[in-house]
Amino acid sequence: MEITPSILTADFCNLGETLDEALKAGISWFHMDIMDGNWVINKTITFGPALVKSVRDFLGDEVFIDCHLMITNAELTWKQFIDAGADMIICHIEAVDNFQNLISKVHSHGAKIGCVLNPETETSEVLHLIPYLDLVLVMSVVPGKGGQSFMPSVENKVRELRKNIDLQIKNGGKKTKLMIDGGIKDHNADLVSSWGVDIAVVGSGLINNEGTVEENLIQIKKSIKT
Repeated sequence: MEITPSILTADFCNLGETLDEALKAGISWFHMDIMDGNWVINKTITFGPALVKSVRDFLGDEVFIDCHLMITNAELTWKQFIDAGADMIICHIEAVDNFQNLISKVHSHGAKIGCVLNPETETSEVLHLIPYLDLVLVMSVVPGKGGQSFMPSVENKVRELRKNIDLQIKNGGKKTKLMIDGGIKDHNADLVSSWGVDIAVVGSGLINNEGTVEENLIQIKKSIKT
C-alpha cells in the first residue's frame, strides 16, 4: 500500500521544508485538499490553484499530484487545477451533476480523474463509473469535520469496490486505483491495507511535531504486514 501525504497538517510557513522531507523520504505521490468554504460542513477554506502551482514548481515533474476538490463548482473549475500542475482531479460523486461528462472532459485534457464517496454514500452510486475512472476514493471520515476518528464501518464498502475493480482488471479493463482517506495512522494502516487499498492518504500521522516525515513513514510501513 502506497502512502501519500495530505499537506493540510503542515506549517505553511515551512511548507518547502516539509515537502523536501517528503521527497527525501521517497514519497512520490502528494495529495492536496481543496476546500471552498461552502461544500464542506465546517466551512473551511484551504487553498487554490496558486498554491498547487507553487507546490508543483517546488517538487518538479517527477512526482504525482492529485487535487481532491471538496467544492461546489468542481465541474466549472477543475481545469484551473490541471493548468496549475495537477496530474489527477478527484471530485465528489455527491457534488457533481454529470460525472460521466466530467470524466470525459478531464481525460480530454490529458489528466486522470478520481471519484470520492463520503462515508454515508452507497457504492451503487459509483459502480457504473469504475470502468472509466483512474481512482476511487473512500472517505473514512466526514470531509471537513474536525476531530474525527477513523470509521472502520467503511470496510464493506472498500471490499466491495476492491472486488469490482479486481474483476474489471481480470477481464482486461482499466486498472483503477483504490484510495482511502481519513484518520489513517500507524495503528490502523495494516487494517486498511488488508482490505485491498492501493493508496492511503495520511495527514497528521505523517506530518506532525513528533518526528520527521521519514521517521513517521517508516513507522507506518513497519506496521503494515499485508
